[in-house]
Amino acid sequence: MCDLKWGKPETLRSLLCELVGWQSRTLTEGEIKFAYNLKSKLLELEYFQKNPSNVGLHETGRGRNAVTALYKNNDSAETIVLISHFDTVDTKEYAELEPLACQPEELTVALLNWTKELPIDSRVDLESGDYLFGRGTMDMKMGLALHMALIEKASFEKWPINLLLVSVPDEEVDSEGMRAVIPKLVQLQEEHQLKYKLFLNSEPSFSQNPGDTNYYIYSGSIGKIMPAVLFYGKETHVGEPLSGLTANYMASFLTQRMEWNSLFRENNFGENTPLPVSLRQKDLKVEYSTQTPNRAEALYNVFLMKRNAGEIMDIFGAVARDAARTCNTAYFEMCEREGIEPIGKVNVLYYEELLEYAMNKLGSKAIEGFKIEVMNNSNWDDREKSIRIADLLMIHCQELGPTMVLLFAPPFYPAVNSSNVPLVIEAVKLMKKIGKEQLNLEINQIHYFNGISDLSYVLYEDEDQGWKTYERNTPVWGDTYCIPFADIQKINAPVLNIGPFGKDAHKRTERLHINSAFVQVPIMLEALVRSMFPINQTSE
Repeated sequence: MCDLKWGKPETLRSLLCELVGWQSRTLTEGEIKFAYNLKSKLLELEYFQKNPSNVGLHETGRGRNAVTALYKNNDSAETIVLISHFDTVDTKEYAELEPLACQPEELTVALLNWTKELPIDSRVDLESGDYLFGRGTMDMKMGLALHMALIEKASFEKWPINLLLVSVPDEEVDSEGMRAVIPKLVQLQEEHQLKYKLFLNSEPSFSQNPGDTNYYIYSGSIGKIMPAVLFYGKETHVGEPLSGLTANYMASFLTQRMEWNSLFRENNFGENTPLPVSLRQKDLKVEYSTQTPNRAEALYNVFLMKRNAGEIMDIFGAVARDAARTCNTAYFEMCEREGIEPIGKVNVLYYEELLEYAMNKLGSKAIEGFKIEVMNNSNWDDREKSIRIADLLMIHCQELGPTMVLLFAPPFYPAVNSSNVPLVIEAVKLMKKIGKEQLNLEINQIHYFNGISDLSYVLYEDEDQGWKTYERNTPVWGDTYCIPFADIQKINAPVLNIGPFGKDAHKRTERLHINSAFVQVPIMLEALVRSMFPINQTSE
């Protein structure tokens, strides 16, 4: 043990503080540099000094890289993949203490002079001395540190199993890092003749509600998808309001039906998905004028457990058609009251239907030109680009209006679950046993990690190929956004998430439980990996 760099609680804590000190907020220069720093750190280990080609950087876009590090035992094909992300959210909420946001030891001490500004639960935890504060301590550089310590010990003691560390950028926004590295995992699998046995993430244990201090491990990860809609009405002057139909009026009917709609709720293993809510609703007017807004957009967040994209679009379509019927009824009653002719009936179209119509009318060259025009706007993210592509098509196909064009906007996280897999069932039993017998810790199983994770991209078992619906109805698909579904099916393996306990991810009171992180979880992870050694084999 004394020969290990990160084999003790105090050295593991120092490693964490070093990783946190490498500021890596999503879409910053620090996120780009982090991968190089991590590679250099891994190359300090004796095993990787002898096998430097086993540590690699893999381009994921925008100058960022994922990092892989393979400890390979030549007598075994079975491989546990250790998944983590190294980007963090911003630090602006730290205000005057922002310079210390990524210095956990210093921040934790400095916060003692700011206790009056802290919520009572944060203050109690701070004064207890049981927590380490700082951006990324909980979410999730501690998970990465745990994996680094695990792979160090495996290589030092020559464990009879392979460990592949995979740490990626951009989990916090679009999971571009994980999606981009999947083909590399396929390549490594083939190149080294690996058999992926388990994808192990170490995202933190999240509280289920305020005040919850129970410790959880997760045998799956909740899914997330974002149905979106372009509302295309009829413009007019505010002085002649009855000559048009505002997109905002149309949007109000659908948003009322989407917010908290129980049709989207799923239940599995006694757990429920949160109800859907709108994430954004706005009209597309850029400048002020007395022309009414005839185009608007809305994005809705929907969580998944068992449903696929095709099933969600079916439900979304039914809800939208119901909203359109109610909108038409209200609109036509108003027209009758005012004695005017309606401008038309609000329709519902899927994006793939709009695209087919536009292709037949305008030709593929024109459609490609519209897409290029949108893609060249660097001020728009994938969500806005999705809406704007549909908008350009509708501008040139106004005869289809007024209409609601239904589509998907990125990101999409398919739900994954391995609760019924024998290997995971035994792993959960082992963790509970160790918690009870060695750690005086009650370990609770949750079937879907509620924080959304990169595990969504390592297991996909959609027999109905509902993802085809996603491809056909996502305007930016294949240009700025894609999910390598075919490659995911090549690496399919069970998933499990075991990480440290912490609180307040994405808040300025983000903090990590010291004993959980540096004592308990290292014991659990090592026991888990050892339990998967091939029968009749032990480490030297």
